[in-house]
Amino acid sequence: MRSIDHFIGGRLVAGASGRFGDVFDPNTGEVQARVQLATSAELDAAIANAAEAQKGWGATNPQRRARVMFEFKRLLEVHMDELAYMLSSEHGKVVADSKGDIMRGLEVIEFACGIPHLLKGEYTQGAGPGIDVYSMRQALGVVAGITPFNFPAMIPMWMFGPAIACGNAFILKPSERDPSVPVRLAELMIEAGLPAGVLNVVHGDKDTVEAILKHPTIKAVSFVGSSDIAQSVFALGAQNGKRVQAMGGAKNHGIVLPDADMDQTVADLMGAAYGSAGERCMALPVVVPVGEDTAERLRAKLLPAIEALRVGVSTDADAHYGPVVSAAHKARIEGYIQTGVDEGAELVVDGRGFSLQGHENGFFLAPTLFDHVTGDMQTYREEIFGPVLQIVRAATFEEALALPSQHQYGNGVCIFTRNGDAAREFADQVEVGMVGINVPIPVPVAYHSFGGWKRSGFGDLNQYGLDGVRFYTRTKTVTQRWPGMKAGAVADQSFVIPTMR
Repeated sequence: MRSIDHFIGGRLVAGASGRFGDVFDPNTGEVQARVQLATSAELDAAIANAAEAQKGWGATNPQRRARVMFEFKRLLEVHMDELAYMLSSEHGKVVADSKGDIMRGLEVIEFACGIPHLLKGEYTQGAGPGIDVYSMRQALGVVAGITPFNFPAMIPMWMFGPAIACGNAFILKPSERDPSVPVRLAELMIEAGLPAGVLNVVHGDKDTVEAILKHPTIKAVSFVGSSDIAQSVFALGAQNGKRVQAMGGAKNHGIVLPDADMDQTVADLMGAAYGSAGERCMALPVVVPVGEDTAERLRAKLLPAIEALRVGVSTDADAHYGPVVSAAHKARIEGYIQTGVDEGAELVVDGRGFSLQGHENGFFLAPTLFDHVTGDMQTYREEIFGPVLQIVRAATFEEALALPSQHQYGNGVCIFTRNGDAAREFADQVEVGMVGINVPIPVPVAYHSFGGWKRSGFGDLNQYGLDGVRFYTRTKTVTQRWPGMKAGAVADQSFVIPTMR
């Protein structure tokens, strides 16, 4: 059985805990590897190694750090196919989608290549008599990232790219469900010229997460996962004096106005609702047609589009999506489908019971569609995280606007319309962190920032972009005056607080 080891000090390190997690092939349902689960002593050693490595890395000038990022970007492009197939083999998403996962992380690495400019401070000459004031951004030291299974390449790079470019050392605790790609990324960083120890990968479970949040050497923690855990991570990290950004779950809505281009809307919904088997925090699992006529036209076009979707193994180039990540997650999604039926929603298309010939033990689900879902249903209030699309009918624009605004989650939302006034009003008033106008998955580009509102995001700084630079640095402001006063001048001996008056 293949063992997936920790990556510490620039090399693979076998664990000593004797505890392992199973890594499945979602296409077959078989265990393909075992991942080491760290002891507290192993985590302590990785953090100590990172702290020592950070001293030299933090003192390296930003342009040299940027050159490592440039080379890492080149290596990502060279190894794209290798990484994508590795990712698909453990996660289950189709290879083309895995390449998209890597590319969206690579774009943040491209942003981090501009770190010399991004770290520039501010300077004021003559703020007072002979006094200049300037500020500088300095690395925090050792920081950590705890990442989910659904984007094992993108989200680690969203975190460690800006953090390392800013001069920090980084401890990555990836999901134990698909840990091979994060380890490979760390190997490529070393090949790109990163000093050993600046990026360490430590596998573990909830005990490791708790130890990271309590460790005094770690100054900041970035987390992506479910909202309940995100809230706990934020609270425990803050209690231990850490800067924390914790991104949680989502229930993203797509509002469809009567004037929307229905063919384009349905095409967008297919990818946004069912792509990656719905295992995206920016998936679009709820569609809200405004008016009964809009709802009927939408439903009529959704049915043949859903029927045309192809579910296949990860390496099937013609498949629209592959299996979900685990048997437990498949069972969870199926449980939500049954709950929807029990609550009285209309099950229009049932994706349960799907079997792929030759892969009968794989974790496959066909697409599911519910209609006449209402706001008081559990399946609407909670995140299903699978290939399930729900239709919630709204009578008016105002009712449609209220649905995502009043929901517990506030990650992403989209409106489909040709009406610029309506789109502008919607974008201004909706209480959600990321808004798409005829863009179904509005993940911001790398030089903006990613972050949701309400229970989708805990903390006041978003991921990547300028917020990422701010999160992984702290500002130091210097007020200076040099000796050399003119002859005869008398220094002010006042005990009054200095002012510029």
